[in-house]
Formats: sequence, C-alpha cells, structure tokens
Amino acid sequence: MKVIGAPIELPLGPLMIDVEGLSLSALERQRLCHPLVGGLILFSRNYRSPQQLERLTAEVHALRSPSLPIAIDHEGGRVQRCRQGFTQLPAMRRLGELWERKPQAALSTAGELAYVLAAELRARGVDLSFTPVLDLDWGRSSVIGDRSLHGDPAVVVALAAAFIAGLRRAGMAACGKHFPGHGWVAADSHVDLPVDTRRLDELAPDLEPYRRLRLDAVMPAHVIYPQVDPRPAGFSPVWIDFLRKELGFDGVIFSDDLSMAGASVAGDIVARCTAAWDAGCDMLLVCNTPESVGDLLERWQPVADPRRAARVERLRPVSGAVDWAKLQEEARYRAGVGAARRLSA
Repeated sequence: MKVIGAPIELPLGPLMIDVEGLSLSALERQRLCHPLVGGLILFSRNYRSPQQLERLTAEVHALRSPSLPIAIDHEGGRVQRCRQGFTQLPAMRRLGELWERKPQAALSTAGELAYVLAAELRARGVDLSFTPVLDLDWGRSSVIGDRSLHGDPAVVVALAAAFIAGLRRAGMAACGKHFPGHGWVAADSHVDLPVDTRRLDELAPDLEPYRRLRLDAVMPAHVIYPQVDPRPAGFSPVWIDFLRKELGFDGVIFSDDLSMAGASVAGDIVARCTAAWDAGCDMLLVCNTPESVGDLLERWQPVADPRRAARVERLRPVSGAVDWAKLQEEARYRAGVGAARRLSA
C-alpha cells in the first residue's frame, strides 16, 4: 500500500460513513477527508482476510490527523462482520444461559470473550465495535433475540460490566445499545418504525443498564416511545436530555444508521441528520447509501461544536494494539478463544 503525502490536519466531523469495497477509491478518500466526516464504519463487504483488513485500516488512519476512528458491528453470533481468520464468537445469549448454571463462570467468560473480540479487531486496525447490546430479552423482538444477554436487568448489568472490562483490557471503548431499549418491540427498525407504548416508569427495567454501567458511548434506538416523546429516541431532545442529565452520561451519543427505515419519519437524509444533530447526537451514521453521503457533503451545514468532536476523539484508543502474532501466545487470549469455542459448540 502506498500513502501519498502527510495526513491532513483536520478536526473530526459529525458524520460516520462507509465505503464500498476492500480498498478505497479516489472518491472515498476524498470523502473521508471532508471536514464533515469524523469516522468510518465497516461491513462484511469490506472484509476478505485479516491482512486485507489491516491494509485498509492503515490507509484510512493515514489520511488524517487525528486519525479517523474506524468502527464495526462485531458482537458475535449473527452480528459478526469479520469471520474467516477471526475467532467465531457466540451469540451473547449464550452468556446468559451460562449464568443460569454457573454465574461466576459466566462473568469470567464474558470478560474473556470481550478481550478476544477487541484484541483481534485492534490488531487489524479497527478502533471500536458497537457493543455490548444492553436490550433486555422480553421474548418479543426477533431482531434483538439472541443478541440480548438476558431478560433480567440485574444479570444484563453484571454480564455487561464484565464484558466492558474485557473490552477495556484490550484498549477498546464500550458502546451500549439501543437506548432506552429495543427488546420490547417486535418490529425491526431496519425495515419499519417500531412503537413502544409503555410509560417512562414501565421502561425502568430497560433503563437500568444505562443507569448502572460506565459506558463510553451510547446508541439510541430507532424506536418511538409516544408516552415520553413522539419522536424516535435518536431524534428526541427529550431522550437525549434524559440521558445526559438524568443518567449523567457524558460520552459519545451515536445515531443509529440514518438510512434505516426507522429513521424515515424525519424526512430526507439532510433532514434526518439535522434532526439527530439538533437532538444532541455527537456522531451520525449514514450507511449503505453513497448517494446520500454525497448529498450531505454538498448540502448539510451544521453549526460546528468542538465539545462533540472532543467527545468522539476520546473514543480513539490511547494504548497500542497487541501484535497479531504475539496475541496468539497470550494466555488470556487463548483462554478466551477456548471459551468462544465451547459456547459456540
């Protein structure tokens, strides 16, 4: 890989965008250097092998200073973007099932799995995974389903705390999702606009993980809670204010993907970004619609907010990643790989 010139000195912008393939096109390099862009999200189509991923992330990181944070949805189970060459991680429900038999073993396993997840990604240049899922398993949502740790908020808090500790041991931040809770609604916000008709007091169990866990980032749900506010949570200053003031959260608030059907209530892509930004989101995801990204970079003119850019910068790892070859020799890593195999069997 050949990188031409020194990185561009540019503060992180409020958009996290994606790219089409396994390497960057000239247009994608240009867009990633736009002042409105502040991060890159990767998908399965961007992955062929660990070596290819490392080349891609190195090229992205070399474009700008500070380097663009590179994120991915890599939870385990159904949601794991990098597979061949990476450890196959179990769905998080397996940890909840282990808790029912052996709570202490579940806690230690949660930390081991998280370390493997984060250490492998960081070794190949990925900075952040959007994990853990904190939605309760109410037995109603197929899109959440076995991505949920458990139905009991106390168990979710305990397992998620151990998982977060494992992420941080590998130098990765933790992003809890989907605030204030996606587990009650049956509809899938990727293709629909779910509505949760419960009152705020009835949402208390779903909110418990956000009250009790120390998170670096939070992603609101594309769900409407009409008893609280008629807007989806990610477009709702009521919910963002609740998260900031009532729950005391001072980390990064990511919008969920603004190209999803659950975001369509806000209008076109510029209106969606404006609504999420005005509500208080720090970083806005726009995925799988390159034409929308081009439209945004031409037409959207948000008022810059250095506080939000500073929050996003704090998500960038401050410690070096463990080299892949050395990682294979670590006892803690090998223990995590073994735990993943046992739970995935």
